[in-house]
Amino acid sequence: MARSRTYLLIVSVIIFILLITAFVFFQYNAYLLMSLVIIACIMIPFFARFELKKIKGREVVILAILAAIAAIGRVPFAGLPSVQPTSFVIIVTGLVFGSESGFIVGAVAAIVSNIFLGQGPWTPWQMFAWGMMGMSAGLLRNIWFMRKVWGQCIFGFIWGYLFGWLMNLWIVTSNIENFTWEFFVSIYVSSIYHDLAHALSNVFFLVVFSVSWVKIMNHFKRKYGLLEG
Repeated sequence: MARSRTYLLIVSVIIFILLITAFVFFQYNAYLLMSLVIIACIMIPFFARFELKKIKGREVVILAILAAIAAIGRVPFAGLPSVQPTSFVIIVTGLVFGSESGFIVGAVAAIVSNIFLGQGPWTPWQMFAWGMMGMSAGLLRNIWFMRKVWGQCIFGFIWGYLFGWLMNLWIVTSNIENFTWEFFVSIYVSSIYHDLAHALSNVFFLVVFSVSWVKIMNHFKRKYGLLEG
């Protein structure tokens, strides 16, 4: 209990400091930095909540393996814009192990994969977008259509676009001093091809692999009692 209170206090202090920092950035029109601080404020409670749970060592191992698979899966597909199995792994993780696990795997996969592909101001946005993808998959996993492959495909297709739209925001905020509605629309129009490629690749991987992956991961979950509840 004392450990939980300590963590909550630390998280509250960090968020308070970040919000004050964001206000200072706002005063100086540092919109990109401010947006990164806000994203950090949003993500910290998720990591803190996961940290406060009683996680077994083998549960940490399985999440680390899934995050590594999701991260490394981006590298061979780097030459194909927006086509990768990373989103598939994150979605399946959320479906099998729940929203918190989906968020953690999504966020970690983004920062780890960028060790190979390049870190930058886009990294926190990718962590947030992929984390939200995994979390939403976990939140919807008990709805009947998410138990069907076609429902998972619809979910993956929609998130192919949502991911791209979230990532477009970092471009907008980094160029906010030159903001016009024409610039805003042009960013989103120019990303249509990449978003479509991401959406279709999600559908492809879900159609081909989701049944076997979900079956295997559920087997390990039941056999070893992983991340129940």
